[in-house]
Amino acid sequence: MTASPGTPPPAELPGPADVLGPAAEFYLDVHRHPELSGAEERTADRFARRLSAAGYEVTTGVGGHGVVGVLSRGPGPVVLLRAELDALPVREETGLPYASAVTEPVPVMHACGHDMHLACLAGAASVLAGSAGEWRGTLVVVGQPAEETLTGAAAMLADGLYRRFPAPDVVLAQHTVPLPAGMVAHAEGPVLAAGATVEVVLHGRGGHAGTPQLAVDPVVAAAALVLRLQTVVSRETAPGEPLVLTVGSLHAGGAGNVIPDRAVMEVTLRAFATSTLDRALAAVHRIVRAEAAAAGDGPEPGFRVLSRSGTTVNDPGAAEAVRRAHRESLGADRVATWQPSTATEDFPLLGPAGQELHGVPGIRTCYWMLGSVGPEQWAAAGANAAERLAAVPANHSPRFQPHVRLTLRTGIRALVLAACTHLAAPAGSVKVASRTSSAVEG
Repeated sequence: MTASPGTPPPAELPGPADVLGPAAEFYLDVHRHPELSGAEERTADRFARRLSAAGYEVTTGVGGHGVVGVLSRGPGPVVLLRAELDALPVREETGLPYASAVTEPVPVMHACGHDMHLACLAGAASVLAGSAGEWRGTLVVVGQPAEETLTGAAAMLADGLYRRFPAPDVVLAQHTVPLPAGMVAHAEGPVLAAGATVEVVLHGRGGHAGTPQLAVDPVVAAAALVLRLQTVVSRETAPGEPLVLTVGSLHAGGAGNVIPDRAVMEVTLRAFATSTLDRALAAVHRIVRAEAAAAGDGPEPGFRVLSRSGTTVNDPGAAEAVRRAHRESLGADRVATWQPSTATEDFPLLGPAGQELHGVPGIRTCYWMLGSVGPEQWAAAGANAAERLAAVPANHSPRFQPHVRLTLRTGIRALVLAACTHLAAPAGSVKVASRTSSAVEG
């Protein structure tokens, strides 16, 4: 597939209150009512309603609670804009008046910014629909479920995302990060790491805490395993080969006077090279078997890969076009260079990394970072950028707190600019970057 980039930015756009007000209202509502991966029914419904109101043809229930909105304006490129629906099992500690109201059966919080991504996408979809006479092609707007479990993109593709709806020429997305609100950041190589999460089950033989010699204690084996697994990075991986291993979950037992019969843990690995991730997974499996054997006789340990994703790498041409548009409109001082992060995403599956799933060749992708820290919070966090980056609550923190107005304004504008860069321009139009996204100035 080939695209015809270079549509001029919208010349006639709604005023700030027409875009920012509804987007902020939507953000506050979604933030207050977060939903876990696979359970995003309310969030999907609210997002679908906004797309419908903007004039998109909307389909719900794609790959779970996925939402797809389509707006066609004649022949031209197909541009897909994507944001996530799901939240995390985190208890919010921001103290905000619109803090999460979900505490049972487990606390839930939008601690990664998916609510902000979704609100920015809703605003951008509205702006682009309102300026549909100034571009040609097709917009596909996707609200994806279950990103936090790295299963949502695959589920939507399996449910026919690229068969039932127009297959994209380019896929665009952004993600909040603890940089000053009003900024965006672009990578010059890998953006995010590949990742895998595995479940490990250590089987023991339960018994009385007072007679441990008659039992096989899986808690001791789990404790030894947590420490031993750290050597996969420190003793089996070269210093210049990025690899992160984290034991993020460990559950065993229910009473202090009972030795349980099993311990369950989840281990997450992140690397930029597929070969590094493969080798690390094999090492984890080897160490799990060895620690289980050292603990005593018992069933073989369980080892199951729960999810896996590839490295997020942008198409160079698509990314440079978006970066150029952001610099021209936002100003060069508001467009930073992003250092590769060992966070991970299932976004790559929507592009070339998922071709075996969707069967569509030639899809280009572009993924950038969106600053979200308010000026007062940034200034109070330290004396320099390094201190501030270390002190500001980052994604997945219970105190993660995007600045609503500044983040929305820049995020909506960044998406509109990126989409216009890859849509086709009407005949006889002239690209005027300075007129882009006046809807979100103010």
